[in-house]
Amino acid sequence: VRLHNRIPMTPQVTLKSVASRANVSYQTVSKVLNGKLEVSPETKQRILEAASDLGYRPNQIARNMRVQRSFMIGYSWVQVAPDQVNQILDQFLTSMVREAEAAGYHLLPFQFKEGRVDDYRELIDTGRVDGFVLSSVNYDDPRIEFLMERNFPFVAFGRSNPELDFPYVDVDGADGLRQATEHLIQRGHQRIAAVAWPIDSRVGNDRMLGYFQAMKSTGLDVNPKWIERGEGSFEFGREAALRLFDLPADERPTSLVALNDTQAIGALHAMRERGIEVGRDFAIVGFDDAPMSQYLIPPLTTIRQPIREAGHKCTELILSLVEGKPIKEKQILLSPLLIERAST
Repeated sequence: VRLHNRIPMTPQVTLKSVASRANVSYQTVSKVLNGKLEVSPETKQRILEAASDLGYRPNQIARNMRVQRSFMIGYSWVQVAPDQVNQILDQFLTSMVREAEAAGYHLLPFQFKEGRVDDYRELIDTGRVDGFVLSSVNYDDPRIEFLMERNFPFVAFGRSNPELDFPYVDVDGADGLRQATEHLIQRGHQRIAAVAWPIDSRVGNDRMLGYFQAMKSTGLDVNPKWIERGEGSFEFGREAALRLFDLPADERPTSLVALNDTQAIGALHAMRERGIEVGRDFAIVGFDDAPMSQYLIPPLTTIRQPIREAGHKCTELILSLVEGKPIKEKQILLSPLLIERAST
């Protein structure tokens, strides 16, 4: 027997190992990870981090057979254009993965093909997932109606038609753009443009509501020429800003809000092409607080979404639904935060 060719076995991480790292009893670790005990947020976070750091995994095969579950959560989203990156959804997914794995679950990511629910039907019928988290939610979303009809556990990251009653976590986009617009008004701007998304975008319309509310509450009129609608890309942001700047002098806006940071960056470059100094001669506010926003010249004032909290809340909610636990809030709306930098 060639003993030197044997692969060494990795010792299994136990509940007691996690308990020792988190400085609590192993009974507490077991109950917290199985959702049977409420502890302080600090203690829970310490336990989850200890489990994640040590790579704790329960005996999954025995657990699955005992409770007849897969311990898999399906996660679906609509793919963006190949040359675009959705950093917000990336952060959201990272947050969910950490929370789910700490509770003994895994995520099964797959793309949502517009108008089709075949993948959802197959995953349900084959017992491969215990629930779903949906993102890129829009009006008349067929996934929501299908899962409601099947009475299958799901949580949406985003809202849909107001008449549909389903569990969701969302960021209050109207509040975000209201903060952005009021920020510009407080700095003396009255001609404020908006680089928006197409009219059929549910998220875009939610955000634009805040813009219109802020303008109306201050008694400012909105010139229809100040509203530019298109995709959330750098190129569209640049082209929209150039059109806005080329308006006659008495109609030309002095500032703009954009529905994402990518559009805002495009607008910033357009102003540079025209020789306009952003922050002094023109003001720009973005939305998302993407990682690169603080490193632009000038750094971008933007709206920060509580995206990691959204991922945590979605995971917490779907696991409660899957495990039949009481739910404190079925529909959660989180508030964003204005981050002021030099672009305004």
